[in-house]
Amino acid sequence: MNITTDKAKELIKQTNGRIFSSTFIKKDNTIRTLTARLGKRYKSKTGRNAPYKAKEFNLLPVYDMQIKEFRMLNFNTLLTLTINKNKYKII
Repeated sequence: MNITTDKAKELIKQTNGRIFSSTFIKKDNTIRTLTARLGKRYKSKTGRNAPYKAKEFNLLPVYDMQIKEFRMLNFNTLLTLTINKNKYKII
C-alpha cells in the first residue's frame, strides 16, 4: 500500500510502543533497515537538551531494538514502513 510521509508519522504514533520496521536512506546514501519502537524515554548523559528540535527537521527519535540505542528516523528519506506485518511504501 502506498502512503504519504504524514500518514507514516500517524501510523508510527499509533503503534503505542509496539515494534515496527522501516527502511530509509542514510546520509552516506546507503540503505538501512531499522527495527525500532517509540515509548522509551531518552535521558541525556550530560543533562543538556538537544541543540535543535527534531520536528523542525522532519525527524522522529526512536529506540533501535537491535543496537539498543536511540536513533533519529528521517521522514525525508523514508522508503518503506512495516507495522503489524503490513508493508507500506512511502511516496
